Amino acid sequence: MDATIQAKVNTWLNGGFDQATQDEIKRLEKENPKELTEAFYKNLEFGTGGLRGIMGVGTNRMNKYTVGMATQGYANYLKKSFPNEDVRVAIAHDSRNNSRFFAETVAGIFGANGIKVFLFESLRPTPELSFAIGTLK
Repeated sequence: MDATIQAKVNTWLNGGFDQATQDEIKRLEKENPKELTEAFYKNLEFGTGGLRGIMGVGTNRMNKYTVGMATQGYANYLKKSFPNEDVRVAIAHDSRNNSRFFAETVAGIFGANGIKVFLFESLRPTPELSFAIGTLK
């Protein structure tokens, strides 16, 4: 395994990551090193459609840590870009796997950063989120 990838794996094994995540990494090390490499060889990228990817452990997978890191980065950007403003975000989710979990994760991170969060209580279509953003400013 490449040294850069191994360093990322070690960070996840020895850092503050939950036990289930660490156990899954150890399982992949033994049973499927190729998949482990795929899970860590790059960082999941935020594109025009947001974060998209396979769910699982690793920096190249959708999980609470990659979603959390992207959200914290965005929170940092918002606070820096609008230092004297009341920053607010609207969050919706759809019916895809773990969508509600990720929406709640994002809401918690924004809230911990002092950002006002409007989280829909159930599934919403994208146009309704767009309307909420405009209406709530």
